[in-house]
Order: sequence, then structure tokens, then C-alpha cells
Amino acid sequence: MEVNEPAPEYYPKMTPIEFLQWERAQECKHEYAGGQIFSMAGASVNHNRILSNVIGNVWNHLQGKECNIYPSDLRVAVKSKDSFFYPDATIVCGELQFDDENIKDTVKNPAVIFEILSPSTEDYDIGKKLFFYMQIDSLKQYFIVDSRNIHLRIITKMENGTWKFSELTNKTDTLLINCIQLEVSLGAIYEGISLKG
Repeated sequence: MEVNEPAPEYYPKMTPIEFLQWERAQECKHEYAGGQIFSMAGASVNHNRILSNVIGNVWNHLQGKECNIYPSDLRVAVKSKDSFFYPDATIVCGELQFDDENIKDTVKNPAVIFEILSPSTEDYDIGKKLFFYMQIDSLKQYFIVDSRNIHLRIITKMENGTWKFSELTNKTDTLLINCIQLEVSLGAIYEGISLKG
């Protein structure tokens, strides 16, 4: 999803609990990052096609396995930062762990997150959101897919807890989703889209 910059004059200051209560009553989705509220806007055709390609390739592979992939309506909590996001796609392995067991609409144990960049989200997804996602204990990989060029960033948590950054820029390159042992070519991710690269 694309994001709009926070509008402090429109959104009152809220605690994380107040935000969740307010957000559950809204027609549109919002993210909450370090006390700032971001409204979620509609996404481009390229964005939606890439997301469909990602989910289609992963969903097929996960049939009969203990992991599942969820689209952008699944809210993810970053507990250590009291923040909440809607990744474009999220893989969860094992049982869903909820931020609130009484209201099961926000998970706290994603294993893999995909975000698809657009002009309005690039700084947000590569900056603040990346830093916040890296605080999630269960997260193993974060994939950032550009919707304007063939360019995929991979942020992988290593066994010693450090993070490794790598990039792919060619349709013949292959990304490995470690926790589900799935290799997908960039050609499959960008299928049906004419882009540079």
C-alpha cells in the first residue's frame, strides 16, 4: 500500500492503545510509527501485480506446510516500538501470536515481510519502517521490491543476530526465502510488468 505523510493537524496525538481503538473504527487503514499516524492510500497497477506475483508464488509452495502468507490487511505489531504496520505481504510460520488475545487482529510473530516501493513510500519503507521491522524478534527476512525498476533489496537476519543487506537487479537473479526454502526468480516477481533493468 502507498502511504500519505502524517498530518499532525488532522490526527490527534494518541497512545498505542488509543490508536488501535481508533483505527479499528476507521474505514481506511492507518499505520502508527513511533507516535506518528500514516494513512494508507491505494496502490498502483504495478504495485498490485507485483504483490499478486509474490503471493501466488509463495502460496503455491506453502500448501500443506506450517507457514502461511497473508496480504496487506494483516496488521503487524512492533511491540518494542509500540508501533503497528500493514506490510504488503507477511509470512507467519506456526501459530499466529496476537498482540491482544482478546481481539485477534494484530500479529506479533512475522517471519518474512514484503514491502513494495512506490514513489510515496520509498523513504518510509527503507528508512523508518526498516528500522522498526528489525526490532521484531521473529523476523528473519525483509524484502523491499521496487515497483518502478527491477530492483529487490533483501535484509536477512543472520544466526548471530546481525543483519545482512543484499540487492538483486536482473530478471535472471533468484531470491531465496530462507525460512520456507523457496527460490523465486525476479522474472517471476516482475512477470507481466514492463520495467527498466
